[in-house]
Amino acid sequence: MGTRGGRALCLWWCLCAILAPPRAGALTVEDTEVELDFFQESFPSEKMSGEFLQDFDEEELLHVDWAQKQNVWRLPDYASRVSFDVQGALANMVVMKRNMEILIQRSNRTRAQNVAPSSTVVYPRNPVQLGDPNVLICFVDRFSPPVLNITWLKNNEVVSQGVEETGFYPSADNTFRKFSYLPFVPEQGDFYVCQVEHWGLPEGRLEKIWQSKEPALIPETAENVLCGLGLSIGILGIVAGPIIFIKAMRMKEGSNRRRGPI
Repeated sequence: MGTRGGRALCLWWCLCAILAPPRAGALTVEDTEVELDFFQESFPSEKMSGEFLQDFDEEELLHVDWAQKQNVWRLPDYASRVSFDVQGALANMVVMKRNMEILIQRSNRTRAQNVAPSSTVVYPRNPVQLGDPNVLICFVDRFSPPVLNITWLKNNEVVSQGVEETGFYPSADNTFRKFSYLPFVPEQGDFYVCQVEHWGLPEGRLEKIWQSKEPALIPETAENVLCGLGLSIGILGIVAGPIIFIKAMRMKEGSNRRRGPI
């Protein structure tokens, strides 16, 4: 636990590994399941937030948010086969909250450094064809604490319809990553902005721009020219071959007629 720029953060990790049978005396990890609980409080606003997250092989199964108090399934097929107790996840966060309050009372509350996102990228889910529905993905990586606002803009206008976000995925270095998804229909000239706000950013926010464009035509490279030349020569050979054969046969018949019978 530590305060992060006026925020107290309490984390708890649980890592389970499913081991393969030993081969030559060694154990190998086939699959990993991660459970993450965190709770934090901002000062002096006393705003509280928390999350419970389950991850299997770096794929989020579900998360429960302190404010919404309901589970959000990221893998619907998994949800149809497994039940989950939301109250149990909220109870874990209550325990984290109490532990944080005790640790705050016993600590000197030294400030820890905010870690700004080291990578933010925007990319389409599928190859872009103008007029065809698609999804823009904004990926924000390696930031801490797990407090982040993502806002989408289209042509400088805020858009929120259909937007979905993952929970905060934990990394081994105690930083976090997050995805945001925006359904859209690409049209020529439209541009989209993924606006990221985090305490660690020097100016408080970061913007990444993506613009709709027609797919680039394949350039007429030397390889294409040679390929076309070879194809032309091949077609010419196919046409010229029978002509040469016919001419040769006629020349042979004419020669035989001139010489007469033997």
